[in-house]
Amino acid sequence: MRLTVVLVLAVVVLALFAGLVYAVLIVAHVAEPAAVTVQGLTVRRLWATISAVLALAGLVIGGLTLSRPATYTSRRLGAIFALVAGLVAAGSGGLNLAMANGGPGTGNGVVGGAAAFVLGLIAMALGGLAVGRSRRAA
Repeated sequence: MRLTVVLVLAVVVLALFAGLVYAVLIVAHVAEPAAVTVQGLTVRRLWATISAVLALAGLVIGGLTLSRPATYTSRRLGAIFALVAGLVAAGSGGLNLAMANGGPGTGNGVVGGAAAFVLGLIAMALGGLAVGRSRRAA
């Protein structure tokens, strides 16, 4: 029973994430796929991937920081890291989307940039919550 609930929740979260990434692509006016796709790793795809990995690291550290009890001394440091990593990743993903001149498949890394933007915003929210909790605990 518990595993089923976790799996259903995971599917719902993944669908919500995919919807948010698609919404960011629509708002940035880069949702149309390319007529001719570029294969392999380009500089902008690498940039978007690194931004998304940084956002994911901030998200994981922010989540772990929130789940720890207030007695941990590294709680504030983890919260600040999640906040800064989310800010850098969201800014970098947004900049990648702003510089893109085509949609998915053009080699501009727009899907990775949109993912970095969404994950960075979530990491900033988790980091902000953790900073607020660390102030109350001190």
